[in-house]
Amino acid sequence: MLSGKTVKLIVYELLQFACLCIPVFVVMERFASVIRFVKSSDTAYWLVVAASVAYAASVTLFVWVPLKYFMLKTQRFSEVTNWRPVTLAYVILSTLPCFAIIIASSKVQVDAAVRFDRLTELPVSLVLFSLICVDIVERIRPLRLTGKASGLDLDLEMPGPVLTHLEQVTSISGHLQANGQDGDASFRSPVSNGSLSGRWGDAGTYGLPRTSSSAYLYSHSHSGLLSFLWKRDPRHDLFVSSFMFWLDTVEMVRVAGTNSVYYSGWVFPIYILAYLSLLRVVITPDSPLLASSSILSQDLPFLVVRICLLAVFGYVTPVLYILKNILASISFVYFVFMTKLKLLNRGSMF
Repeated sequence: MLSGKTVKLIVYELLQFACLCIPVFVVMERFASVIRFVKSSDTAYWLVVAASVAYAASVTLFVWVPLKYFMLKTQRFSEVTNWRPVTLAYVILSTLPCFAIIIASSKVQVDAAVRFDRLTELPVSLVLFSLICVDIVERIRPLRLTGKASGLDLDLEMPGPVLTHLEQVTSISGHLQANGQDGDASFRSPVSNGSLSGRWGDAGTYGLPRTSSSAYLYSHSHSGLLSFLWKRDPRHDLFVSSFMFWLDTVEMVRVAGTNSVYYSGWVFPIYILAYLSLLRVVITPDSPLLASSSILSQDLPFLVVRICLLAVFGYVTPVLYILKNILASISFVYFVFMTKLKLLNRGSMF
């Protein structure tokens, strides 16, 4: 009888292997259909299909399986902390050839003056969805799939603020009595010896108890029929954040799928820049390098390309993404570099 960990490992590996091969087969089949339509030959179609099968088999035997063996059976990559070898191999072996074949399909149709492929969006969505699935598997692999989440940061599980250090709090009357003054007389006047008095003097009585330094944790508790609305699981947040991470790249690739852009020379820079932005998946999600790589490989290049697309083709891309690229770039430069300047490094400002 297989254990739960073994079953989970088999499911993960089969899912990643399917994400490696299926996009290649689908994209190559679409390309083979285009070749058959242009050349009017079934032989060309089956040659392209056979080439896709041979490529998937060779990549699996000579690259994917040895890499998985070293990852699972040895400690060769145990010290890798800032990048992920599996996602790097996937981006090179699956995403790169798929994007290259999509560009080649566009080029063949433009040269033949035909527009045969009407499903340009489906293969691209499959490629990006497979990449997201590989990313999710790599991130959720060390976590449990049953019971409560474990191995995650504590701040993902606690909705309320945390008081980590509390000093002993005494009332104003106790402070005055320690100085040899009459506490009762001092509380009869609004101000005595430069200190506030009156009802504020009872803060030590009705406030926090007078205890030594302690660690406190408090959060909101909810019960009832709608208590499920207040529940949160970091594993669900992992799925949502993985998809949100790629929205900008997905929109850029969607623009390349429109007819006016797909059958033009602009498909080349769009897919090249989109692939460069996909390389960010190689960096671990908690690496400090991820922020700068997002600006250099995504926001700045996408901003330039989107402005050019608006000038050439009109509103083929939403202005919202242009504003997103502008704000992301400006905020990164300001908070990382400009706030260190002497003029902006003052505590009295804002």
